[in-house]
Amino acid sequence: MASVTLHGLAKRYTTDSRPALDALSLDIHDGELFVLLGPSGCGKTTLLRCVAGLEEPTEGEILIGERDVTSLPPAERDVAMVFQTYALYPHLSVRENIAFGLEVRRVPTVEVARRVQATAERLGLSALLDRHPAQLSGGERQRVALGRALVREPRVFLLDEPLSNLDLPLRAELRARLLELHRDLKATIVYVTHDQVDAMTLGQRIAILDGGRLRQVGTPADLYGRPADVFVARFLGSPGMNILAGRGRGAGDAGGKGGMVDVGVWSVPVTLERYEGEIHFGVRPEHVGLVDPDQGLGPAEVRVVEPLGAETLVHLDAGGQPLVARLPGLRDFRPGDRVGVKVDRQHVHLFDAAGERIE
Repeated sequence: MASVTLHGLAKRYTTDSRPALDALSLDIHDGELFVLLGPSGCGKTTLLRCVAGLEEPTEGEILIGERDVTSLPPAERDVAMVFQTYALYPHLSVRENIAFGLEVRRVPTVEVARRVQATAERLGLSALLDRHPAQLSGGERQRVALGRALVREPRVFLLDEPLSNLDLPLRAELRARLLELHRDLKATIVYVTHDQVDAMTLGQRIAILDGGRLRQVGTPADLYGRPADVFVARFLGSPGMNILAGRGRGAGDAGGKGGMVDVGVWSVPVTLERYEGEIHFGVRPEHVGLVDPDQGLGPAEVRVVEPLGAETLVHLDAGGQPLVARLPGLRDFRPGDRVGVKVDRQHVHLFDAAGERIE
């Protein structure tokens, strides 16, 4: 296996277009399951295709291990890519699909048979080896696509939205299988997705991209608990972090032990040192509580209630700003109800006028 290092990677499809990748630098560790996460069009698939050699970067360098592969063709990079659309050969059996890459590389027939059988057993495909893709379910096809990559034993696996075409139970099943494979193989895997559940459950570290730029890299806990900016805060979570416009009043002491944020008619005590002016006040829905209208920070009006069984999402109008509370269990709120709002001050996030985190 090998690390993957990107230095100042940029990609423009035309000279006057917005860059698909913008001076992006990244270190992916040897043996890491690393996730590229972001909305559609953010550049994550372009980045993966550049690493695979299917796109040529406009600028920058790509290293696999210590080797500069920026100008090498795909066949010389020793990577395997799994596509969203499976890309199986319909006229070949499962056995032949998995073996195809090895046969192209003129691997001896006995070795091909051994590796195909071992891969099929690992992925639960042994009973399907003589079937053709049209006879398989979506989950089975995706396992064959994974098998075709695994059998090659490459230095790096590149997975582009491999679970996006599957229904929720199958996604969960294949996520678990991927985690088992990574644990057993200790492989370097770069996994692209727009799905937060995939990212948070699979990724040892996650890179969040937006508009071709790297927003933040960290563990799932880091990104969720300490987002670097308003974009990351809003993007992560379902629903994302509540971000309310306010004004900061820093205490001004060196210890930063006081301060207030005015959010509409509310005044929230916070730890804020020497800061005056526009501020973004962030709090996740699970850290918002509802109390009697004359209690808490101030009043709000219930707009929409989403009962989800184990929890209830309550959408509020808080002085003209939207706010969502995630409450345990089923709650009997109705649109138009007046409630008081409280927040867990240990889990408040503050961002400056430009949207950057205030430490």
